[in-house]
Amino acid sequence: MSVTVVGLHSGHWYGPSAEAALRSADLLVGAARQHADLAHAQLPGEPVELWGKLDELVELCIDRSARGDHVCVLAAGDPGFFGIVRVLAARLRAGALEVHPAPSSVSLAFARVALPWDDAVVATCHGRPLAVSVDAVLAHPKVAVLVSRDNTPEALGQALVDAGCDDRNVWVCSNLGEDGERVHRTNLAGLAAGTFDALSVVLLVAPDAEVAPTAGTGWGRDHASFEHRAGLITKAEVRAVVLGKLDLPPSGVLWDVGAGSGSVAVEAARLAPGLRVVAVERDAEACEQIRRNARGAAVRVVEGAAPAALADLPDPDRVFVGGGGIDVLDAVLARVRSGATVVATYAVLDAAVAAADRLGSLVQLQLSRGVPIGPEGRLRLAAENPVFVVWGNP
Repeated sequence: MSVTVVGLHSGHWYGPSAEAALRSADLLVGAARQHADLAHAQLPGEPVELWGKLDELVELCIDRSARGDHVCVLAAGDPGFFGIVRVLAARLRAGALEVHPAPSSVSLAFARVALPWDDAVVATCHGRPLAVSVDAVLAHPKVAVLVSRDNTPEALGQALVDAGCDDRNVWVCSNLGEDGERVHRTNLAGLAAGTFDALSVVLLVAPDAEVAPTAGTGWGRDHASFEHRAGLITKAEVRAVVLGKLDLPPSGVLWDVGAGSGSVAVEAARLAPGLRVVAVERDAEACEQIRRNARGAAVRVVEGAAPAALADLPDPDRVFVGGGGIDVLDAVLARVRSGATVVATYAVLDAAVAAADRLGSLVQLQLSRGVPIGPEGRLRLAAENPVFVVWGNP
């Protein structure tokens, strides 16, 4: 028993193996438009029109295949990319599914605007809340969103404007690979105010992200590299220890809670461009500084006081708590994913001990900086206030 899936664009398949599968099929299951587009090929298989109930479609494919028929399902683009392959693979035994894809709508969209997309994040509005796609755009500089009739391009644009998203270069790509293909370039305001085909791919790219970001090779940058107020910044040496303890993964979600200048969030985003980094800060002026410090890095800034400001954020894989009391740490621990790492810094011992009771490990960092003394330029050591670093895997 086996089922073949062939991806198409305007009745065109890709490669000789796809053609062989189509010409040997006893049953061709697809949308009416796909059957019409394939009329030129004069395929011998019995055409069956695809209907909306996928469970019935799968049962038909399994039943006819069990009878010995070669069943071929017609799909648009790459059927393994948010397509029918997921449904069929869940029901068929291993090795019973054969797939011959066409280019996906996302690969075609990026090709039409001549941009690489190996660093892009893909989100979909099909069967998922619009807020999921909005969150992806806020957190990443290069995103492709598959919009839908329920969540149109205009709705996406308005939601991003309402969320305070920085402006993006926007392309709305419709009917890709089909007759009537169109690519419309605009910005967030134009996306929100426009009228577009609901079944499109919307590309949203930060102006400085059209070239793929590369991971940084160092951390613990001097505090002079960041805007900050009155020394409210995690010092470079402490930041280096914090980032080491965070053990940044290549992907996932990182929260920087009580972000201040955002130095930890910014360095984490540069070290691991695949991370979704969220900086949470209650002070409006500091939030603006974080945005300026984060130019060229994918950092989403959330203005609000923790723990309330954490409520709508995606659950994290890594968290740095740079500000707030034990109640903030407890709120973080209630949300972290399995296997997460949490690092926190404190200026007073009793808070650090309470945090260590929850996380397990504690060190004190005591730094002394060399400062000039006297006309001969000699140095003396000036002590910084001690900082307690606490970390663990709750």
